[in-house]
Amino acid sequence: MTRVVATTPGLFPLPDWAKEELSDLKGHQKDDLISGDESNEITAAYDRARSEVVDRQQAAGLDRIVEGQLRWDDMIAHPLAVADGVETRGIVRYYDNNNFYREPVVTGDLSASGDVAGELDAASEQVDDGLQAVLPGPYSLADLATDDHYGDEAAFLDGIADFLADEAAQFPDVETLFLLEPSLVENAPDDGEDERASEAIDTVANAVDADVVAHTYWGALEEKVYAHLMDADVDAIGFDLVSNHDENVYNVQEYGTKDDVALGLVDGQNTLVESPETIRERVDWFDDQTNGDYDTVYATSNTELFYLPVNKAEAKLDALADAAELEEVEA
Repeated sequence: MTRVVATTPGLFPLPDWAKEELSDLKGHQKDDLISGDESNEITAAYDRARSEVVDRQQAAGLDRIVEGQLRWDDMIAHPLAVADGVETRGIVRYYDNNNFYREPVVTGDLSASGDVAGELDAASEQVDDGLQAVLPGPYSLADLATDDHYGDEAAFLDGIADFLADEAAQFPDVETLFLLEPSLVENAPDDGEDERASEAIDTVANAVDADVVAHTYWGALEEKVYAHLMDADVDAIGFDLVSNHDENVYNVQEYGTKDDVALGLVDGQNTLVESPETIRERVDWFDDQTNGDYDTVYATSNTELFYLPVNKAEAKLDALADAAELEEVEA
């Protein structure tokens, strides 16, 4: 029987009180964004906010708990933005939306900072089991960054993958690792590069003793990219059923998928809150369309949740958790 696991890809909106307090503490300029050497007051505010969002996920009944990535001012570019050997320069658009991040420019050899691991260590004090880590996938992180050091696209991707693997190797025990790979859809790799992207994902996945999900969103993968991703040593691939359910289903019908899947079932960028029944219907529809006999379905939002007001993000957590508890719903 398929197990439905309620989770998210992380990057939660800051609680309103934290947004106000941190705005006063950090300032309002690019140079005031997170750099990894914050004051005790800033660190304490983020600690309280992280504890709050962990508690809220547990109250909702999610099966996997993330630390929230509240410090990720630069969205999924954050791990590079706080790393040595990286300069943050101009503000650039985050994919095709109205959010912006500091462009991370790699100017030297990369080494793990332990920044993401430290946040997970703190969250693990509140989470007995079901802790989930979140990292950018190596292809997406390389796509968002600029190389002023490696001098070759393949070498740069390898360097990013090794950097993420070293960070992941410092994690406390986690149940699941979500690797966020929107660039595989938004800026699909060319021939040859698609195979290297999957090998880079392998490098990160093999650094942890956890179930690894390569989560893609904002559409569906090109067929060749998907076929190569199927070769990656991950436990599940994520499908955005909000943005493009038909082509995602086609890829699975044509090429198969892993024993586990992650399904983007609620819209991380729309304030309309889906009902648990609607979410479960989408799980059952995907299962019917793909003739699946999945061991695990990760029921999640399609994208990060920071786009939403806090109350709407929290309502979607509740709906996902409730949907995972439902029996199969008649379509």
